Amino acid sequence: MATVPLIALDGIRKSYNIGQPNEAEVLHGLALRVDPGEFVALIGPSGSGKSTLLNILGLLEQPTTGSYRLAGEEVAALDDEALTLRRRRMLGFVFQFHHLLPAFTARENVTLPALMAEGRVSRERLAQAGALLAAVGLEAAMDKRPSQLSGGMQQRVAIARALVMQPALVLADEPTGNLDTASSDEVFRQLRRIHDERGTAFIVVTHDPRLAARCDRIVELVDGRIARDGPIDRNG
Repeated sequence: MATVPLIALDGIRKSYNIGQPNEAEVLHGLALRVDPGEFVALIGPSGSGKSTLLNILGLLEQPTTGSYRLAGEEVAALDDEALTLRRRRMLGFVFQFHHLLPAFTARENVTLPALMAEGRVSRERLAQAGALLAAVGLEAAMDKRPSQLSGGMQQRVAIARALVMQPALVLADEPTGNLDTASSDEVFRQLRRIHDERGTAFIVVTHDPRLAARCDRIVELVDGRIARDGPIDRNG
């Protein structure tokens, strides 16, 4: 039986300021398929459309035209409530800046998506948050607040938070862009380990060619078009 793509884009275009003198098309007819469990680097120069594409994939923006099917479901057919539900339950997000709540402990920060989706934090979710923090090497820091953690540790809390709802896909936008080399390598190692252990799909936006080379596939955007899409050649 053929695998249903996790992401299937066809003819995706995105324009801003439609009908205005400064109307601009940012994405020009993209086609992209990502299967369950893939680990993909999304690269390209500034202004190439990476953030716009990530916003569309994350159900934060709608394309102007084209088809986006998420796990076989046409996104354009979903109303706002359904989009919010899919975003909360199917997608995890890791950003360059971790956006942790300073008054919350690491474990409480990890449970926030569950609180938003379910209106409460069950004992099961608390236990799950603890297990995720342990999985990213922060078992001893569960009750610490962000100010007590290094930048790399805070970003690992953000990774655990992105995984608490067991999403099929994590979208990571420059997740190591604000870290030094050692912290960046550690955060990326945790992303790869979670992928290998849980089979979660990742799309990672990065400007770091070292990190892109550690992914399984590279998709390169240039001027709103896919200029390259293929597996990493580890023999080259």
